Amino acid sequence: MSQEDKCSTCNQKTEGCSPDTCGIQTLPQNEYNDIRHVIAVMSGKGGVGKSSVSALVALSLARKGYQVGILDADITGPSIPKMFGISGLPDRDENVLYAKMTGKGIKVMSLNLLLENEDQPVIWRGPIIAGAVKQFWTDVAWGKVDCLVVDLPPGTGDVPLTVMQSLPLDGIIIVTSPQDLANMVVRKAVNMARHMNVPILGFVENMSYLRCPDCGREIKVFGESRAASLATSMGLRLLERLPIDPALAELCDAGRIEQYEPELFQGLEDVLGKQLKNLC
Repeated sequence: MSQEDKCSTCNQKTEGCSPDTCGIQTLPQNEYNDIRHVIAVMSGKGGVGKSSVSALVALSLARKGYQVGILDADITGPSIPKMFGISGLPDRDENVLYAKMTGKGIKVMSLNLLLENEDQPVIWRGPIIAGAVKQFWTDVAWGKVDCLVVDLPPGTGDVPLTVMQSLPLDGIIIVTSPQDLANMVVRKAVNMARHMNVPILGFVENMSYLRCPDCGREIKVFGESRAASLATSMGLRLLERLPIDPALAELCDAGRIEQYEPELFQGLEDVLGKQLKNLC
């Protein structure tokens, strides 16, 4: 069978199948869950702070009164439990695992919570990793969640494709940094989301600047911000410019990210306002 005979979305030979009418269906919720909205956080490139952005998005929504969960889909490099200071096996019964709860009530599921040692590597091939992500949706009791944040691994491979095909995404947040190289790779993530017909809620420029502790001046450690040009060229909404903040790094290392004080992502609530305003 030639590649031309296959749908570019599901890679199957399906008559009339296309990215707009692909036969793949999103996975249904299990009987334990009432998840209202699902947002994925994605980067085309590693090292841009995607997991910290995922955590800060969840924290921002939780502070506004929403019930929030984080599905850590970065199976081989999970960091969400460390940031929130949670560990140990989740509770379970014969049917499901129960999401762990942070100190501020954010629900979390991550593969690191299922390992005997958090330093243990996960040496799995792509299909197994993708299957684990699906199980975090089908086999975890999340309960009532207004917004589930999915922390994706970097790139445009198996896991982002699985999430876009299998989970009912309301949209994606793209994370980048000021370097032109990062923005080039971000365009790949943007084009993937558009190819899969998943809405892009906007993007976050992380590590945008360092604020001098003495004079307050913004120091462009990685060069001038390209947020405005990226927004214009790609037709995206800038949700936030995040600084390099030693206080955030210290809190993440100590498992106390929920103590981070700055109020962020006001624009995200504007983007989701129509969907979220009736949930609380």
